[in-house]
Amino acid sequence: MRTTAFGYPKIGPNRELKKVVESYWAGEITKEQLYNEAEKIQIQRLTVLKNADLDLIPSNDFSLYDFILDISTMLGVVPKRFGESLDLDTYFAMARGSKTAIACEMTKWFDTNYHYIVPEFENDFKLLKNRPLESYKFAKEKLGIETKPVLVGPFTYIWLGKVPEKQEGKLLVHMVKANESPKFKDLVLSAAKVYNQILKELEANGVKTVQLDEPALVLDIDDNDVQILIEAYKILTDGLKEIEIFVHTYYESLSKYEKIVFELPVHGIGLDFTINEENFENLKKFGFPSDKKLIAGIVSGRDPWKIDFQKTVDFINDLLKFVNEDRLIISNSSPLFHLPVSVEPEKGHLDDKLIGLLSFANERLDELKTLKKIFNDGHPIPSQNLQALRDEFKDEEVRKRIAQIDEKKIGRKVPFAERYQKQISILGLPKFPTTTIGSFPQTKDVRKVRADFNAGKISKEEYEGFIKKQIEHVIDVQEKLGLDVLVHGEFERSDMVEFFGQKMKGFAFTKNGWVQSYGTRCVRPPIIYGDVSRPEPMTVKEITYAQSLTSKPVKGMLTGPVTILNWSFYRKDIPKKEIAYQIALALRDEVLDLEKAGIKVIQIDEPAFREGLPLKKAKQKEYLEWAVNAFKLTNEAVKPETQIQTHMCYSEFNEIIEYIYAMDSDVILIEASRSKGEILDAFEKFNYDHGIGPGVYDIHSPRVPPVEEMLEIAERSIKVIDKNLIWINPDCGLKTRNWEEVIPSLQNLVQVARIMRDKYAD
Repeated sequence: MRTTAFGYPKIGPNRELKKVVESYWAGEITKEQLYNEAEKIQIQRLTVLKNADLDLIPSNDFSLYDFILDISTMLGVVPKRFGESLDLDTYFAMARGSKTAIACEMTKWFDTNYHYIVPEFENDFKLLKNRPLESYKFAKEKLGIETKPVLVGPFTYIWLGKVPEKQEGKLLVHMVKANESPKFKDLVLSAAKVYNQILKELEANGVKTVQLDEPALVLDIDDNDVQILIEAYKILTDGLKEIEIFVHTYYESLSKYEKIVFELPVHGIGLDFTINEENFENLKKFGFPSDKKLIAGIVSGRDPWKIDFQKTVDFINDLLKFVNEDRLIISNSSPLFHLPVSVEPEKGHLDDKLIGLLSFANERLDELKTLKKIFNDGHPIPSQNLQALRDEFKDEEVRKRIAQIDEKKIGRKVPFAERYQKQISILGLPKFPTTTIGSFPQTKDVRKVRADFNAGKISKEEYEGFIKKQIEHVIDVQEKLGLDVLVHGEFERSDMVEFFGQKMKGFAFTKNGWVQSYGTRCVRPPIIYGDVSRPEPMTVKEITYAQSLTSKPVKGMLTGPVTILNWSFYRKDIPKKEIAYQIALALRDEVLDLEKAGIKVIQIDEPAFREGLPLKKAKQKEYLEWAVNAFKLTNEAVKPETQIQTHMCYSEFNEIIEYIYAMDSDVILIEASRSKGEILDAFEKFNYDHGIGPGVYDIHSPRVPPVEEMLEIAERSIKVIDKNLIWINPDCGLKTRNWEEVIPSLQNLVQVARIMRDKYAD
């Protein structure tokens, strides 16, 4: 029995990568120092993988920012707006923007909370740097180990990109998804030619095995897509003699199983056996080719729950009925970067019973090592009692409350048009009202004081006094800027999910369980280990204090139930829908407390609403229906004059627009700046008659967008949405930005609203 693994976390055990890259951005270290520190992180990662006794050790799975951006800069896929030269600063500019160029679009990687930089295909492909070869040589020279270079395959890479179609205004370019473009086939085949060049160079340097990740093959691809795939891989493998090519799929079951598994000209196929039973059912139905290896994903790369060794061994024995042992390689099912690095720092921090249920990236490697010993060395199967541990975390009162929900009656009783008219009148808002998404810059001082409080270095009174001063400052700033609906700044919150989870029962929080979300942005996903409830109010104190400082409305700020669920590690022995409803009822109690305290606008954010959407369309309706219900549960009992807002970002709105509409939020604030307003296409064919704020300011970039740039997006929105329903706002929270960027950007944003009011005063 052989083992392999892939996608090991890139960030370092203590987020070393984040610190060194941000130091480079801040001008505190040189490019050479950045590279030296990055090498240390790579060596540490490779050492862990080497010690895991893997038969195939991965390489080329490290990145300074994003692995898709790495491919783009390797293949010359650099938009012309970034100039002719391609260096490290150009690389970061594509991700973050520059003074002269808008950043490339960033969106969710399949149904995960990882974000990738979307390729823009406006140039011909050419190999500028063979990154997999450099990584292979690095591992061999530094540690003396043979590795298996890992690279996202050409089909998935092209599928995830976009093609410029036409210019719209001075700044906006209409982009179409590559897989929906007539250029799709040509792009895939052209990329395959360059991949062939990469592989030939790898083979010439002694590489024995390469892993090409093709997760797009689990989507709803058709027969034409499969033909393009097979034709591309014939080009990709042409002239290769010794090197083995493994194609890995994950996050769902492989579509078009029989044709791809039997006809794709590769040496091995990787399948995810942890997500559901469909891959195994297809294996039983169609079998597996005798000339290919099966890389069986049998330990999860997505959830942190320990495997049941007895069940896993039994399952591997079932696989051996269809694949000979010498052609079976066991592996993680999906990339390990979705998990924290190790459980070790949590010992003594988390409850011992919970520790007994957890397995992060290092522990996944240990599980693979143990399984290998069981099969190869007759190692005894470890004894476990996992279900008994899980049963200790039940709350029958919470489950009774869930059982009383009548799903057919969920929702507000007064129609939107009637509600909205009352709300605008009571709030005294102008046309094109301005607001922000919720958070304002969290400076080093803010983070230090919060850390000092959590460490017991300052008193509760000192901490709350500091937070009050921050709230006073941000209210004053917003009033001077001329914003219409204000926020309290969220200075007491480290993370939009963690904050609420810490105040609810059923959640646990790691000390060092960081996971990369995008670039240097890392999050610590909460662990939902038990049934969820809210013991006491969570946000009322800070929100009501902020409201006492101004006559303008201040929004109550909550994170929605679907986002809290999707951005947490949730239990697998409870239906996902039931967990969402538990969180929704806890938030419902908070919403009513805010309304009772006089808060007239309450924002319930759902940026991860689409993230949990099943990848196969046949499974999406059920998810969307209960996700909509979970959101509506949070606010169905408020008065008609209480305005409910929500925020969503990086979503393919056209695919789920009717369900977003069914959420019945009075106002939805969405990302539109990075996609250059393309997201508004979803509203051209759908009569969206609720309030909407297309984000005009890209907060993920340090640049200050000029009025002209924001105005183009606002003007574009007029074409598809009733001007009486449009809001002007950034595309996300301002937490990660500096005040020096935020103030002039918001001044420009307010100026855009004034221009729109003057122009469309009628």
